[in-house]
Amino acid sequence: MEEGTSSLRPIPILMTVRELDQGGIERDVSRIAMNLDRTRFAPHVASYHDHGMRAEDLRKAGVPLLHLPVRSLASAGTAKLSWELIRYIRRHKIRLVHAWDTTAVFVLPVARLAGVSTRLTSLLGSRLLLDPRSHSQWRWSDGQATGYIVNCEAMRKHWIEDEGLPASARVELCYNGVDTNQFFPGGEAIRPEGLGNAPLVIGAICALRPEKALDLLQEAFAQVRGLLPGIKLLLVGSGAELPKLVANAERLGITNDIVFVPATSAVAGHLRSIDIFVLSSHSEAFSNALLEAMASGCCPVGSRVGGTPEMIGANEERGLLFPAGDSQALAERLAKLIRNPELRLNLAQRAADYTRQHLNLQANVQRTQDIYESFLTP
Repeated sequence: MEEGTSSLRPIPILMTVRELDQGGIERDVSRIAMNLDRTRFAPHVASYHDHGMRAEDLRKAGVPLLHLPVRSLASAGTAKLSWELIRYIRRHKIRLVHAWDTTAVFVLPVARLAGVSTRLTSLLGSRLLLDPRSHSQWRWSDGQATGYIVNCEAMRKHWIEDEGLPASARVELCYNGVDTNQFFPGGEAIRPEGLGNAPLVIGAICALRPEKALDLLQEAFAQVRGLLPGIKLLLVGSGAELPKLVANAERLGITNDIVFVPATSAVAGHLRSIDIFVLSSHSEAFSNALLEAMASGCCPVGSRVGGTPEMIGANEERGLLFPAGDSQALAERLAKLIRNPELRLNLAQRAADYTRQHLNLQANVQRTQDIYESFLTP
C-alpha cells in the first residue's frame, strides 16, 4: 500500500508547535515525537523558536528540528520562510503535517501548497482566551486541515458549537498521557523549606496566568486553614500573576502559610509533597498538571470546566469538582477532605490507579500512531 503505513520505510511526518520550552503542549509534542515507533514513523518537529528545554530533549533524542522564526504573517520574511518550509517538506518527503497549536495558521496552507494531502490540526485549549485577531486567524486555518484532533470531548464540543467546525468533520479524540515511570505515588518528595512539618499541604503547579484563578484558591485556603493547625498552601510556577498573588496573600492574612516556588523541572518531587492538588482554572482542556498530580498520588480537586470532569469523573469517582469561580464551593470541598482523611486517601488512590491504567504515556503514543495511520490509509 503506497499511501498506507505498511511500507517498509518509516513514514516522515512533521509536527509543529510555537515554542519548545515548559508549556504543556510543548511537552506533549516532544514526548510523542521521542516515543513514536521509529519503524512506523520518522518524526520531524518545526517551531517558531529553536531554544528551550524541550528543544534540547528532542536534539538529544535525535529528532530533526526545523527553526521557522515566524514573527508576523504579513512580513516579507514570512514568504521566504514559506519556501523554506516547502523545500523541507519536499526534501524529506513529509507525508503528514500535524499543527498542534496556532502554528496551523502558517503551516497548514504552506503544507497544502507543498502537496501534503494529510494535514491535521489540534484544539487543546479554549480559543476564547485568544485576542480577536489570533482567534479569527486560527479559526480560518481550520479550513486548511483534512483532519482534527482533540484531547477531550469538551474540546470537540467547543470546536463544533463555538468555533463553527462542521459536525460532519472528522474529529479524533486522543487523551493526554502521563509518564508513570516519572509520576507515581510514594517516590522521593521535595519539600521546600517553608513547608516545614506541615500536617497537610494543599497545592497547585502551573504557569501563573489569570485563567488559572489562583486567587480563588487563596481565598478558599484562607477559609479552611483554621480546620487543621499548620496546614500550608504551596504554589509552584512563574508568571506575570506572581506580584498580584503575593499581594493577595497579604490581604487575606495567609502570608506565613503560603509558599511560592518558581517554575521548575522537578515537578514530580514537588507533587509528592502535596496532599490535595487543586486546579481552580476558569478555562481548561485536559490539564497535564492535573494528570501528573493524579498519577503522583495527590487527591484532586478541580473546577467543573473543560475536560476536568472527564479526568476526575463526572460523578466524582476520582476526586471532587466545584463550580468554576466559586471560592465558597471550593472551600467546602477542601474542608470535606481535611475533615475526612480516609476519603482523601481513597480518592487519591483511585486517581493514581486510573491514570496508570488508562491515561499513561504508552496509551497516548499508541492512540496518536493509530490516528496518524488511519488518516494516511485511504
